[in-house]
Amino acid sequence: MLPTIAREGDVVVMIDQRKLPAEEVYVRCKSAGEVARAIKTMVIRGAPAIGVAAAMGIAIGMRRSKATGTQKFAAEFHKICEQMAATRPTAVNLFWAIDRMKRAFADAAQAGASVDQIKDRLDAEAQAIHDEDLANCRALGAFGADVVPSDARVLTHCNAGALATAGYGTALGVIRGAVEKGKKIAVFADETRPFLQGARLTAWELVRDGIDTTIITDNMTGALMRQGKVDLVVVGADRIAANGDTANKIGTYGVAVLAREHNVPFYVAAPLSTIDLDTPDGDHIPIEERSAREVTHVGGSQIAPDGARVWNPAFDVTPHRLIAGIITERGIFRPPYSESLRKALAEERLVPSP
Repeated sequence: MLPTIAREGDVVVMIDQRKLPAEEVYVRCKSAGEVARAIKTMVIRGAPAIGVAAAMGIAIGMRRSKATGTQKFAAEFHKICEQMAATRPTAVNLFWAIDRMKRAFADAAQAGASVDQIKDRLDAEAQAIHDEDLANCRALGAFGADVVPSDARVLTHCNAGALATAGYGTALGVIRGAVEKGKKIAVFADETRPFLQGARLTAWELVRDGIDTTIITDNMTGALMRQGKVDLVVVGADRIAANGDTANKIGTYGVAVLAREHNVPFYVAAPLSTIDLDTPDGDHIPIEERSAREVTHVGGSQIAPDGARVWNPAFDVTPHRLIAGIITERGIFRPPYSESLRKALAEERLVPSP
């Protein structure tokens, strides 16, 4: 299993995804601030992995606190939570993980725990978030494998694999689950401009797994589908609104439109923690915009002229009507999503029943 992120004592260790596939380099974050910078600069990325990183960053930040009284300790805790929340706005798993850490802190404090006992509780909660994500991805992959035909040609966009999670992956978890059930799978990986997560990361993971992998540029998807060479599309998600509208890496919406035109089923794979019932639809999902340099340069090479303006949204929104199903660790949910997703979260006791 690819070690995306792990805790070693009071240090959070994560693979530097900016260096892949040329170098396998690990970053050792010794403070909450270093974890926050790693999230912001995309040393680690992918919605579930960001949530795990934030939880671990909070835990090590509080472990290093010198506060002896609970009041000062609480002030430090909330400051670190704010620091984590300011890193990336679109991935709801980030805020879900921070909220879990806040509840763990509040529960321990309410029970009269000492500072050291609260630190232990935060450590345990961060590790639980990590372990649950890994288990959820495996369960999600097993459910998703059932919609993958034998001898399937699957197209995916961005990276929703082990690198985007605590391990195993969401969209790639579906592919791995299908392979584990004996199905022969070939994958087309969109390169995913401008950060090239598909070409650099998805292809790297799949080749390591021995899965048949072909990289295509983003603008080749329509031609590939027109030739009848794609049986299924599976992508991950950074936030799923209450009505099923889904934010994922920029370019996903275009893939979904092409899939509808060519009658190719389009699935989203994500844990329940990616569903945000407080966001009614895709128009209310905040979309992160990133540096122009990601578009004007590839590596250290400039590919665009000085003086040209750049628009670089990191995500787009796929309307729920284009999504055949949302694959989670509790099964596959179908339209109408406003009903099926609320019911799923109510059963998990993540939201009150209406």
